[in-house]
Amino acid sequence: MLTQERFDFFCRSIAPFGVEHAIVRKDGRELMHRDFVPETRQNQFSISKSITGTAVGFALEEGLIHLDDRIVDLLADELPAAVSPRLERLTIRHLLTMTIGQKKPYLMGNQRRTMQEKDYIRFVLSRPFEEEPGTVFLYSNAGPYLAGVILERASGERLPQYLLPRLFEPLDISLPEWETDPLGNTFGAGGIELSSTEVSRFGELYLQDGVWNGRQILPKSWVRLVDRTVIPVPDGIRDYGMLFWRGRYDSLSAVGRFGQYCTILKEKNAVIVLNSNDPGENNLLEYVWTYLYPYL
Repeated sequence: MLTQERFDFFCRSIAPFGVEHAIVRKDGRELMHRDFVPETRQNQFSISKSITGTAVGFALEEGLIHLDDRIVDLLADELPAAVSPRLERLTIRHLLTMTIGQKKPYLMGNQRRTMQEKDYIRFVLSRPFEEEPGTVFLYSNAGPYLAGVILERASGERLPQYLLPRLFEPLDISLPEWETDPLGNTFGAGGIELSSTEVSRFGELYLQDGVWNGRQILPKSWVRLVDRTVIPVPDGIRDYGMLFWRGRYDSLSAVGRFGQYCTILKEKNAVIVLNSNDPGENNLLEYVWTYLYPYL
């Protein structure tokens, strides 16, 4: 049983890593909550990827896009002069599984701060595709960014506006700020601003197979696809899926760069949310497995 004393010990253990908020949801309600600083909206970094993936889930259900749609058909105006056979075979599915076939990660934070190119779409598509799409995992911002752009074009709306009636309003989340590229496209790989409590509701939605307050908000078919997609990661410690990490105890996690975690534990009917400012990028889930998981 997770007691207040045990939760307090967990919080003391993770406090040195710049943790600002810790939330435990269990059986559909908030069980424990600790704010080290006042709770406000903050950059959730790559948790944004999982939210972009969620938008894709809605779009698939609505028939706006399909997983096997080819990128060369969807972004025909931004293709390089010479299109390689591997780029020809690149699909939306590859964007969501980090298997686009490039050997270098692109549009990462430090790179975006210094790059001169303003057209991120052309930039990504003009980089080499050295591997066959779908065969090799490489964590990169390129895939989820392109997925967000494609969804915006298919829906005719910016990503936050598209998600407002489908995801945000049902979860009582007001329209969030979200990073854009130099041309105004939403940066689906990062930069959404949400509070920790709002992130915990997002995790709860996945825990409940897309149901919120008794209503199917997120298509169950998408949640099932996320659950069953397993892409091996070279480190052998965890796997990847549809813009979620897969970890110990069959967990699903949306993870941000500096210690943002939204971890879904279906076996325990629980969600763990941590928001941190940890430049060391320590793996705080190890503390979850040791000090929280056994008592849930």
